[in-house]
Amino acid sequence: MKSLRQLGVRVRSSWRGVEYVVAVAACALGEAMKPRHWRQPVRDVLARQILFTGVHAIRVVFMLALLFGVSVVVQVQVWTSALGQKALLGPVLVGLIFRELGPLLTNFLVIARSGTAMASELAAMRVHGEVKALDAQGIDPFIYLVMPRVIGSAISVFGLAVMFVAVSILGGLFTGILLGANTGTPWQFFESVFGALRPADVLNLLAKTLIPGMLMAAICCIEGLSIRGLATDLPQAASRAVMKSITALFVVSALISIVTYL
Repeated sequence: MKSLRQLGVRVRSSWRGVEYVVAVAACALGEAMKPRHWRQPVRDVLARQILFTGVHAIRVVFMLALLFGVSVVVQVQVWTSALGQKALLGPVLVGLIFRELGPLLTNFLVIARSGTAMASELAAMRVHGEVKALDAQGIDPFIYLVMPRVIGSAISVFGLAVMFVAVSILGGLFTGILLGANTGTPWQFFESVFGALRPADVLNLLAKTLIPGMLMAAICCIEGLSIRGLATDLPQAASRAVMKSITALFVVSALISIVTYL
């Protein structure tokens, strides 16, 4: 009974944590719909977040997407040769990259690159008393610190995922041509790609980028702002933010796939 009681306490605590993260993300989205909150300082925070999370990551995402597209084509060639079958490359790329791996890898990159920075930045502001200073000046820390980061991260993840998918598919096309894969003409290739896409795939991409992006930013903001004010808590806050963000990413991606395709 004692073990069951402890398990129940942990489950309830974890569920409350999930509810809190979802509430923060939903509240940030709701407040973002109100034009009065988008004053110049808040717009500046949003622009800086998109610049750091999205624009500065373009080069890394481009290279990763290109290499990933090449790797997928090489593996498809190996599989088809081993099985003695010919498969159109376009639908394979759509199934692997557009539906699953593109959004997943983009979110991973953003979590590793921007999630730790976001949690560390807010934790440092908490340690140095800047959050209390904002509150004392009548500035809502949620509107100024949390809301633009949540919205900016979601926009950045979506943009990077679209670029990742496009670069991977184009890289796969050129690699397939060089390797003699069954791509057909470029026109046939793109016809096969767009023919394999369904409206559910577009909704899947939107959901797997915007929702995890918002949840990641909400988790990082919560962890960064929840420290007790000690400098030694900064690495722990960043580590917790990354682990919780990765867990949320896997859970949300699995749920979206189940809802979309089953």
